[in-house]
Amino acid sequence: MIINKSVTNETLTLFVEGRLDTTTAPELEAALSASLSGINALVIDLAKLEYISSAGLRVILKAQKLMNMLGTMKLINVNESIMEVFEITGFVDILTIE
Repeated sequence: MIINKSVTNETLTLFVEGRLDTTTAPELEAALSASLSGINALVIDLAKLEYISSAGLRVILKAQKLMNMLGTMKLINVNESIMEVFEITGFVDILTIE
């Protein structure tokens, strides 16, 4: 998995590429923990995400809970297969997906 970051004002954008699974979820969690200081908006771009497991879902849910206290979070460029996972798990009701 590859994670690229961009910070503009108080908005952090993470570009996640590859597979978000048991092996790589800790990388995303660490990137979030290291980058959220002073951030009030989080954007996660999933255009190049190929796969997400329950471990990846857990990290995204944890980020959403944290951002509920700090500001806002949204997912963008979610492809059809990842969107299907969000729909099946009910995450479409919890997350802001554009």
